Amino acid sequence: MRLAGRTILITGGSAGIGLAFALKFLELANEVIVTGRRQALLNQVKAKFPKLHTIQSDVADPAQISALAARVKADFPKLDVLMNNAGMMLYKNLRAPAADLAGLMAEMNVNVGGVISTTSAFIDILKANKGTVINTSSALAFVPLPSAPIYSATKAAIHSYTQSLRFQLEETGVEVIEIMPPWVKTGMTAEVPEGDGITMITTDELIRQSFASLKAGALEIRPGQSKQLAFLRRLAPDFINGQLWKMSKKLVPVGA
Repeated sequence: MRLAGRTILITGGSAGIGLAFALKFLELANEVIVTGRRQALLNQVKAKFPKLHTIQSDVADPAQISALAARVKADFPKLDVLMNNAGMMLYKNLRAPAADLAGLMAEMNVNVGGVISTTSAFIDILKANKGTVINTSSALAFVPLPSAPIYSATKAAIHSYTQSLRFQLEETGVEVIEIMPPWVKTGMTAEVPEGDGITMITTDELIRQSFASLKAGALEIRPGQSKQLAFLRRLAPDFINGQLWKMSKKLVPVGA
């Protein structure tokens, strides 16, 4: 992937992994737009990093995606990179009926629906500019974290979707990249305990490994323990599934 001179849109770019990628891309002389649901947080990001462009938008809302696409295409006609990064992770107790069935689908709507809808909304400009799609999935695309069953399923879905997207776009000049982070020290993983074979990396280390792979032209990037989990999934699936269940049992909510 060419890492400089690009116009880049990152969803969920106001904090965590998304913001870390945004700042690295900005450092490499790119024009970077980030989106997020919370305007107050975007205001803080803009005040701290004035060269970033910020736009409030919720990837779970198709109307907001359409409005975002129209605005970005008008204001940034050279857009040639879309990074689908927005996501949420919730711990779920599957033994109990959900009191809120609509809420039960929140992760699907953001993590899967948001990626598919946003990609579709921008695919015309990305094809016109011979651009790049970067989808953020997870090492949990290979093996689920049983305490976060829906999140894990969404990441497996994005892994599959990204492979199909790559095939369908292979003659358009659009490259399709998947970044599969391991456990990264962010607000999303604050409750995940280290130990039992689980090692977290910092966002700085994630960026270092990911950009080395991007520079080398990799299309599927597995930083940190992602490589190990992918390998163990093939070598000893029962063992690694059992280990993840053992270390995450305490995170399952009590009751519904």
